[in-house]
Amino acid sequence: MEEVIKNAHTYDVEDVLKFLDVNKDNGLKNEELDDRRLKYGLNELEVEKKKSIFELILNQFDDLLVKILLLAAFISFVLTLLDMKHKKIEICDFIEPLVIVLILILNAAVGVWQECNAEKSLEALKELQPTKAKVLRDGKWEIIDSKYLYVGDIIELSVGNKTPADARIIKIYSTSLKVEQSMLTGESCSVDKYAEKMEDSYKNCEIQLKKNILFSSTAIVCGRCIAVVINIGMKTEIGHIQHAVIESNSEDTQTPLQIKSIYLVNNYQKSFFVICVTVWILI
Repeated sequence: MEEVIKNAHTYDVEDVLKFLDVNKDNGLKNEELDDRRLKYGLNELEVEKKKSIFELILNQFDDLLVKILLLAAFISFVLTLLDMKHKKIEICDFIEPLVIVLILILNAAVGVWQECNAEKSLEALKELQPTKAKVLRDGKWEIIDSKYLYVGDIIELSVGNKTPADARIIKIYSTSLKVEQSMLTGESCSVDKYAEKMEDSYKNCEIQLKKNILFSSTAIVCGRCIAVVINIGMKTEIGHIQHAVIESNSEDTQTPLQIKSIYLVNNYQKSFFVICVTVWILI
């Protein structure tokens, strides 16, 4: 089953329909929709819960190294105040703690800006999805909310429509079918699509080579066709992009350099702290 869906472009339409247990002339039956929903879920992209600006700022200071620098700034400030007993304090005496705090504020500002951009990227991807879809159910065509599309649904697409899910073309009802999919593949112009299966040598090929597959959120610019849904929601190609954006914005995703930095901080923080305090006391 997984193999057929993954490489649907190299299978005959009849084989794909057979594996998905659907008749192209009748579509899915209403009584089997609940089972499909339980098996595949809804056709929607995941979106992280939007954080308030306060949470975003607070997150920037929830870091061990930042906490150490804040402590260093505080100790420097306190030691400067204690020197008031011995000499007149000038503004230049507070330069060290002020510089540390300024750096941390700038760091937090950059962090908040990056997270806001990541959230906007997720929202932009979600907005690319069409809200409605024309689907064949129990032998009748109807317009439904696209999030209630399931794997195996038969859909109809024509000029101006956006594809609501990844789908294998069943039949083209026009002399040609052209699709704009640059948002996925980077291709500068619309591409031709056809219904015939591709050779086995095209298994696991790049998505731009899958000429009989329509991808979610891509637009039909010429022609009309029917297709069978093979992937929905986060399983679609645009869903993979959404997942990558979420991962890149996740606290659990770290570069090798970040991992090494955290390792060094965790192992030597006590030594650094003792050395810093000792130097301040001696000075």
